[in-house]
Amino acid sequence: MKKIILLAMAFLPLMVFAQEPGIGLRLGEPLSITYKTFLDDQISIEGMIGRGGPNSAQYYRRSFENNRPTSNAFYFGHSTSNSVSFNIRGAYHEDFTSDLGIEVGYLLGYAGVGAQLRSVMVDYSYTDTSISPNLLRESRRNMDFGPEIFGGAEYYFDELPISVFGEVGLFMELIDRFGHLRFQGALGVRYLF
Repeated sequence: MKKIILLAMAFLPLMVFAQEPGIGLRLGEPLSITYKTFLDDQISIEGMIGRGGPNSAQYYRRSFENNRPTSNAFYFGHSTSNSVSFNIRGAYHEDFTSDLGIEVGYLLGYAGVGAQLRSVMVDYSYTDTSISPNLLRESRRNMDFGPEIFGGAEYYFDELPISVFGEVGLFMELIDRFGHLRFQGALGVRYLF
């Protein structure tokens, strides 16, 4: 019993500071379910799981050309499936309600950093006349990992337990193709509890 009381007392400061946690849907890149909670009045943490969109066709073609299944392989095309994205992020928030003359609800601007892991299955079609006159196929899992920076605004309604937000950001790959940049953005809504 003493261990339970000590454990509860250890987590009490986190529960006191945590305000307005919310779960919702993020429509954009990546399309995700999002959970956000505040550690204090200005610092939040957020976790997201969802579907990351595929990279450009040129990105996957270059990946194929850099790692051909055979020396005579000629790229014909590709398709993507089974994409998934995981994000963990932290943000600093600033209240702009009075600065913008908002009289109902309140508006927080925010900026932050995070880490993102993206995965997508890429099915390549190629030809190699030294092996077969037919079209050949090969599947590869493309994994991307790296940091992201982002900024946006979130509006909290007075009478409803929801908030709406919009943001833009930039993701940079560290693993798979170092330095590849990807612009991201989204609109979303969260239920607050």
